[in-house]
Amino acid sequence: ACPLKDAVTARIQAEMGARVRAMTGATWDARDFLQPPGDPGLFGPDAVTWQVHAHFVAMMTGGLSSLILQALHPRALAAVWDHSSFRTQLRARLGRTAFFVATTTYGGTAAALQAIERVNHIHAHIRGTLPDGRSYVANEPELIRWVHLGETTSFLRAYQDLSLQALSPAQQDRYFWEMTRVGQRLGAKDLPETRHQALSQLQAYRPDLQVDERTRETIRLIENYPCTPSERPLVMLMVRAAFQMLPDWALDLLQRERTCAAEQAAVRTALQAMGASLAWAFAETGVAARARQRVSAPPAFKAPESSPDT
Repeated sequence: ACPLKDAVTARIQAEMGARVRAMTGATWDARDFLQPPGDPGLFGPDAVTWQVHAHFVAMMTGGLSSLILQALHPRALAAVWDHSSFRTQLRARLGRTAFFVATTTYGGTAAALQAIERVNHIHAHIRGTLPDGRSYVANEPELIRWVHLGETTSFLRAYQDLSLQALSPAQQDRYFWEMTRVGQRLGAKDLPETRHQALSQLQAYRPDLQVDERTRETIRLIENYPCTPSERPLVMLMVRAAFQMLPDWALDLLQRERTCAAEQAAVRTALQAMGASLAWAFAETGVAARARQRVSAPPAFKAPESSPDT
């Protein structure tokens, strides 16, 4: 062992972790995922979901791509537009979303269910009217399914493109099957259990989609994601990749052209390298690592309740 090398490594990893937390607006501590000992949560460490969601660059890129998709649905966008501060606090909004995904994926069972219940409680009070007079409610199963489809297909597409360990077709199907555990608890119905079903269901929403001024403003916000000068090169790469991961029909709606193969390859290679670097940085102290430590720890001893004297 080399104390100097270990100290330098720890310092670099800590700095990279701090930059990632700042970029996403995250405020939680990965050590919170160490409790309760022995609890596998909703999925457990053998789940494909644990593998996919541990890749920070893919999750960030997929999350941006899913936001673009969600902005194409006027009622889904209205619920966020009218009832959140994402237009002025986009980073904080993504931080809350990242915390929800982290907690439902890697948190203990009680913490995951509490996170879902909080979202359900918020959705139950969100309703309003579109500029054209149509009404919306946030907990409508069809809208929740649209958001679920946008997130899961985007997360998986980003992982397949940016990870050095792409999933097999069977593993991709398993991912969608596993993620129904969260989507169903949020109120979505008829969720896909395979990749083919997911892509088919996503495309079936096309008649409901449109690009209006709200959509264009959301796209402008994403393209100008708030970040420091040192963060901007990585963020801009992820934004460019997020657009390139959209289905052809979504790019057509947005009147965007897919960039040439050479540019796509260059962006993908750069993000793959950054993803590998961050995987190294989080190998021992990231949320997934802490959750693995929790699961492998022996459950806390609970003394049996004493029987009343008779």
